[in-house]
Amino acid sequence: MEQIYNDYKDHADFLTVYVREAHPTDEWQMKSNVKEDVCYAQPKTLAQRLTIANDFTKRFKYTVPFGVDDMSNAAEAAYSAWPERLYIIDENGRIGYRGGNGPFKYYPQEVRAWLAARYGEVKHPEKDSTKPGAAPATPDAAPAAAPNSVSPDKKS
Repeated sequence: MEQIYNDYKDHADFLTVYVREAHPTDEWQMKSNVKEDVCYAQPKTLAQRLTIANDFTKRFKYTVPFGVDDMSNAAEAAYSAWPERLYIIDENGRIGYRGGNGPFKYYPQEVRAWLAARYGEVKHPEKDSTKPGAAPATPDAAPAAAPNSVSPDKKS
């Protein structure tokens, strides 16, 4: 998402909203969380949730604008956002794109395709992978399927 944000931040506003923990240490801890050192108990207060959000953005140098859902989980409920989901709200306040629930239906490349259709494709020069130190192409720079358009009153 960072690359998409950097490519389109002059055309669109971005916001990541931290909702309740998907795999907290005191509920459903995953081995992948331990491996990636992303181990938090489910926050019981807004202060705890803010602490986790601040830790995340600092440790991972996350530059996309970041918000935190309140303890009533209003954003999560309004957008069916748990454990993760992507939306595009157009300039008229309507849902232009509603992604599937992550992690299995979480496709940032669809967001890129929607933004490219609206604002033009942003291309990045590919590095020659035969040269030492060359980085592979990033996953969200890959071609994507056509973007989804959804009416805001349609439930999925």
